Amino acid sequence: MRNKLKKIFSARVWMTILVCICFFFIGLTFFTDVLTKPLQKVVSTVIIPLQKGVNGIGLWLTEKSDLLVSVEELQEENKELRKEIERLEEDNLYMQLYRVELEQLRELYDIDNTYADHKKVGANVIGKSADNWYSTFTIDKGSDDGIEVDMNVIAGNGLVGIVASVSDKYSIVRSIIDDSSNVSAMLINSFDICTVSGDLQLMENGYIALNYLDKDVRIRDGDMIVTSNISEKYLEGILIGYAKDVKVDANNLTQSGYIVPAVDFKHVSDVLVILDKKITVEE
Repeated sequence: MRNKLKKIFSARVWMTILVCICFFFIGLTFFTDVLTKPLQKVVSTVIIPLQKGVNGIGLWLTEKSDLLVSVEELQEENKELRKEIERLEEDNLYMQLYRVELEQLRELYDIDNTYADHKKVGANVIGKSADNWYSTFTIDKGSDDGIEVDMNVIAGNGLVGIVASVSDKYSIVRSIIDDSSNVSAMLINSFDICTVSGDLQLMENGYIALNYLDKDVRIRDGDMIVTSNISEKYLEGILIGYAKDVKVDANNLTQSGYIVPAVDFKHVSDVLVILDKKITVEE
């Protein structure tokens, strides 16, 4: 009996049965959705939401990855832009320095041409007095460059001061705004004599003092004041500044007022030293 069953249910028979069953289900699913409908329902209920979740996570991870790459790229670009800005700022600083230096050289060139009859040597200011103004300052030229005491110093548009002391490599200049400075001056249009005196307190308002001008002299604001022909140490005709608010003194004999200096005594950086000295009576 057992052998008979084995023969009936041999491997070939089972294979045939399975094939028939498969064809049966294939045909069934092809012509009807009776079997696939429950499966589709399971898939739509479980698999599809799960797939959407997985897709959402994938999209989120992709966006974050792209964002991370973008942030890294932006950071790198930011570093490059910062370097470029620093380079441009440095170039701009150099351009400003060159422009200032060029303007100063132009001023020296102009004043050199104004006083072309005198020999001159250029010098840089390398030190100054403790106050806010260049009342006394040091230049980088000395006796080795032909500088001597009492030589006139000019810059900008006019007179700066006079050489007070000299060393081999440097010199000290006392400017006309220093409290100890007195310059014999005159009106350029009338040659009337006056005295220009330094006053650092007065300089806080941008002026130096004009004194001892004869009361009968007609003078107006803006008239040019230059070094006089009778000055002991200053060469004649160097511009000092411009008259302002000149009035008759209480003694009714003289006039006094102010001068707006031709030189910016807060920003002196380059000067010209006139190598020709004033010829005195003794000489």
